[in-house]
Amino acid sequence: MEKLYAKSGPEWTSLEDHLHHVAISAQKFANHLGLDQNLAYKGAILHDIGKAHPAFQERLLSKGVKGKTYRHEIGSLFFLSVFPKSEWDILIEMVVGHHKSVKNDSGEKGLLDLDKGYDYLDHHLGKWNEWSDRGVALFNHFGIVATSISKEEALDNLEYVIKYCKKKVKQRGYSEWRGVLMGADHFASALIHDTEKNLDRLFKSPNLSSFQRESKLYPLSQVKNFTSEKRHTIVVACTGAGKTDYLFKRCRGRVFYTLPFQASINAMFKRVANFLESTNSDLDIRVLHAASSVVKRGKDEEESVLQSLFGSSVKILTPHQLAAVAFGLKGYEALLLDLKGCDIILDEIHTYSGVSQAIVLKLIEVLNKIDCRIHIGTATMPTILYTRILQLLGDNVLETSLPPDELDKFDRHRVHKVESFDSTKQLISNAVNNNEKVLIVLNTVDKAQEVYALIKELYPQTPTLLLHSRFRRGDRNSKEKDLLGLDEKGDSINLFNTSNKACIVVSTQIVEVSLDISFDIMVTETAPLDALVQRFGRINRKRTEDTIGKIKDVYVIAPPATEKEAKPYEVETLQRTFEVLEDGEILKERNLQAKIDQVFTEINFIKIEEHAIFKEDGRITIDCLTHNSKSILFELLDIDSVACIREADQEEYEKSYFERRLELEIPVRYFSVCKMNQIEKGNRPFVIPDKAYSEEMGLFVREIKEENFNSKYQLL
Repeated sequence: MEKLYAKSGPEWTSLEDHLHHVAISAQKFANHLGLDQNLAYKGAILHDIGKAHPAFQERLLSKGVKGKTYRHEIGSLFFLSVFPKSEWDILIEMVVGHHKSVKNDSGEKGLLDLDKGYDYLDHHLGKWNEWSDRGVALFNHFGIVATSISKEEALDNLEYVIKYCKKKVKQRGYSEWRGVLMGADHFASALIHDTEKNLDRLFKSPNLSSFQRESKLYPLSQVKNFTSEKRHTIVVACTGAGKTDYLFKRCRGRVFYTLPFQASINAMFKRVANFLESTNSDLDIRVLHAASSVVKRGKDEEESVLQSLFGSSVKILTPHQLAAVAFGLKGYEALLLDLKGCDIILDEIHTYSGVSQAIVLKLIEVLNKIDCRIHIGTATMPTILYTRILQLLGDNVLETSLPPDELDKFDRHRVHKVESFDSTKQLISNAVNNNEKVLIVLNTVDKAQEVYALIKELYPQTPTLLLHSRFRRGDRNSKEKDLLGLDEKGDSINLFNTSNKACIVVSTQIVEVSLDISFDIMVTETAPLDALVQRFGRINRKRTEDTIGKIKDVYVIAPPATEKEAKPYEVETLQRTFEVLEDGEILKERNLQAKIDQVFTEINFIKIEEHAIFKEDGRITIDCLTHNSKSILFELLDIDSVACIREADQEEYEKSYFERRLELEIPVRYFSVCKMNQIEKGNRPFVIPDKAYSEEMGLFVREIKEENFNSKYQLL
């Protein structure tokens, strides 16, 4: 058989191999979902047959000049009559939109967009009698009996497809078959020749029995109600009370575990993976780093939420990566199918505010409708938010919290109010002289970089470390390892967290969750009270019989006066937080809820409803076989939602595979890099100047500009 390719370098996957990988993936997914495996197989073989066209092969091999649009999905659908007519509609749904929205595509390349005056005959059909035999040979190779198809028959097939799509897009809802194919295609494209062995690990519920450990130090571990038949969970408990274990004990099937920050999910992935290793010899546990893949198309952007992780036993990710299903972004059908009936842990939910909070509430509503079990963990939660969640989940919720006498055992911080960071310099100096470990937390990356530079200057002989979200993932992994002070076996390496000597760590709010560290003294900017309490949990965290009742100091810097200076938080919330803190007093856990409700007197449940495709009344408002290209999340959320890479890393990135590419990526806000060039490989990262990045300091957003690029790489 003539050598044809489906993917370019570095993989150079043959079309034959790719169709095989997608077909066996589609069968596995269909079987899990109770769909027809034979139809799934046929659709998977059909989906990329159009890549046999000379125009596609020449473009892939860089022999052709970019010209008129060739959509391989259309080329595939010329072969529709190979199959019985009773199967056509399902096969169309699998194939026609597996890359594009059928109409209103961001690049105007959907089938019904191209149909407006587009000439299929000369270009897509092309020299049909020559290249169609390649397709026929592939069908027969895969056990699908096919004979030559005339030009007239091929065009009749396409005419049927167009009529079907015009009718289908008038229906509201989503196509499961489109979701199956998109999920299988992405899965196989990421794993390539490892597809088959990974399929054997999918859709298996993890053995979570190891979370059923008990200890007097972790009061939630001794609460026996986790066996309750109630479907959902809300647990309110202090940091260090065993909340994560309790949430996992409430799970019955595959688990999606979410944390609020991209930068915190890696540490949690390692914690969970190491813990489950003893009871799960071949567990498929994944961490989902790439929030999204964004494609620039002129003035428009398209965000994709497709994942290469369909069917994993445990996934660690952020709610942003799940909430995209509520807005109908590209790939939402595949994600929706993967989520159905699973256990979803929304941990540290108190850290969300404003728009993020409204989106998480919408996500809870959607997950509940698709039969998920939802388990919510929080150290603190405003009563008004708690009440709203109960309204969404109904009566089927197990509510768990610690009694006041147990809360008293978690009093461990004395709060001091200070006017500025400068006023803490002597405190930091004293701590270093006393061999104490100091944690400084700032609210923005820029401020953290500024303070870190100052600390390095003031304490050149003291071990120091800067941690925030905008490092290359490989660099941040190394920094987190140093911060935790543990080797791969979990043994101490006498660094930072496990050191007995003075050290200083400067960080942003990413230390609030998942990082299991315990320092002696904290200096922090004011954050909303719920988040601030979570930060305090990194001080005096080690819980032993001897440390219960011991108090350590946290110093809180007065909030700014303006909205601009307060970002990413609301200035009024920061000011109310600072006001309710009692200077020089121990922060009493049993009084914390009252303080929380003083700070959060109301919550702006922003109208996400108009943007969501799943409505509160049960309607689905998106046209079938389409997706929303422009992400509402870009406009509403100020988060690190895309990836960039250094110019010096571009060649390695393009030649590397999935895992190494992730290590080279730097999470960043879309609008910080959207004017930079974007490459087509992997998660489509934007390329930034080397000058905008330092392994010690991370990304300098202000240096992302054209004049900073290295002419050496421009010439290459």
